[in-house]
Amino acid sequence: MEILDQYKIEKDGLVADVKIIRDPQKFVLQYNITVPEINPAISAIFNDIRTDLIRNYPEKVDEFSKDLNNQKLRLEFLNEINKRVSSYLPGYDESKIKAYSAMLLHQMFGIGKLEIITADENLEEIVANKSKSPVFVYHKKFGWLESNVKIDSEEEIYSYAQSIGRQVGRQITTLSPLMDAQLPSGDRVNATLAPISIQGNTLDIRKFRAEPWTFIDFIKNQTLTTEIVATLWEGLQYEMSIIVTGGTASGKTSMLNVLMPLMPPNQRIITIEDTHELVLPKFMHWVPLVTRPPNNEGKGEVSMLDLLINSLRMRPDRIVVGEVRRKEEVETLFEGLMTGHAVYATIHADTAQQVIKRLLSAPIELPEIELSAMDLILTAFRQRRTGIRRLREIAEIAETYSAGKMEIKANNIFEWNSRTDKIERTTNPSLKFYSKIYSYTGLSQKEIDDEINEKKKVIEWMLRKNVNGVDNLGYIIATYYIDKNSVLNIVEKDGDPQLLLSQYGKQN
Repeated sequence: MEILDQYKIEKDGLVADVKIIRDPQKFVLQYNITVPEINPAISAIFNDIRTDLIRNYPEKVDEFSKDLNNQKLRLEFLNEINKRVSSYLPGYDESKIKAYSAMLLHQMFGIGKLEIITADENLEEIVANKSKSPVFVYHKKFGWLESNVKIDSEEEIYSYAQSIGRQVGRQITTLSPLMDAQLPSGDRVNATLAPISIQGNTLDIRKFRAEPWTFIDFIKNQTLTTEIVATLWEGLQYEMSIIVTGGTASGKTSMLNVLMPLMPPNQRIITIEDTHELVLPKFMHWVPLVTRPPNNEGKGEVSMLDLLINSLRMRPDRIVVGEVRRKEEVETLFEGLMTGHAVYATIHADTAQQVIKRLLSAPIELPEIELSAMDLILTAFRQRRTGIRRLREIAEIAETYSAGKMEIKANNIFEWNSRTDKIERTTNPSLKFYSKIYSYTGLSQKEIDDEINEKKKVIEWMLRKNVNGVDNLGYIIATYYIDKNSVLNIVEKDGDPQLLLSQYGKQN
């Protein structure tokens, strides 16, 4: 066996060793996690302590079960458990007492064996496909891995799903065997019950990144380049509308999110999502809206369409939609575009040309004149073999004429070269980017390119100085909009970003 990576993770005092192993007898790399073993004697102690806590603190147990992010209660229960474990196991090493206390806390209020795995920031997904089968995890570096963790019974998976549902006011039962929920932490959870899932109950946890991706992160991991970010910044400054497309887990929403801090700070932005994922700088004029599913009686639903229609009454400058799927949603989004709002959305398709075909074809059948009002399509791409994510293309939605007939086409101005793994400008002349900015500003192509180069210098300076974080990047960009010369002066001197960021600290 070959150890490819190893590290430690910790949660609530429980420390675990993780090893990524290549086993020649397995088709999938192994994710081995080591925690203290719970033998029958320890299990019996856990049962006694659990019964004692439920009997003595029934109201607090119920309160904490519904709000696991309550750090005060979490620490209170952890201390109470710690005292009891210590009394049952006198003379035990303190680190082992802490570990057992955390494991009981995770059994009572969390998702048992899976709780410690959620602390691994290298993971994007944790999946239980059925009981007594290995839990799979999706590692940012190594892709899908088979773990050495197994859940003992179908009832245990069901219990975890119910526990998660209670936190967000959702239920999963044999009559409602599907649950899609978002935890207060931002993590997304999907659960299904047998016999809908034929082999057994399932639980899928998609982890929410604690620190949202930024364009600096995307430049560092080669998903974007400074030239592309500068070009998109120029387009966003002058209210170009953008659709981000790509396949499942290609990074569409993340790509959309990294663009948000590039918007001017004096405009009202409405974001509409099924699951809250978009994060903007906290000082921006931003109203986040999320849909709501119907209750068990089929009432109380607030749909994407409801929010889109309502957003048009909120005097937005820009409307950002997590994902459009249905004809009515697309029609309303483009209605907003046609009435003077800049709009941004994600949609499922593999290429820019496929987006155009999908929007023009049944069942959506968007009129060509409305589609031509959209400006750019960005295609996100994940290479399954290596797991890397790239921007595959940037395309203009342009009108072309042949024999007097108008046709909508995708004109690629940037493309990813799979051989060199670089995103390069194409030789195609721009059909829209420069002309649209000119129509609103009167700037020549040279003047627009000068502005893009200016922005590129600012981005390279932030990259060089390791400026990162949604708020920090957003503040520098906002300062550029209102006092460009002061920013450029610091950039030209390769000055300290704190000269700008210290002012942000005073304002917040």
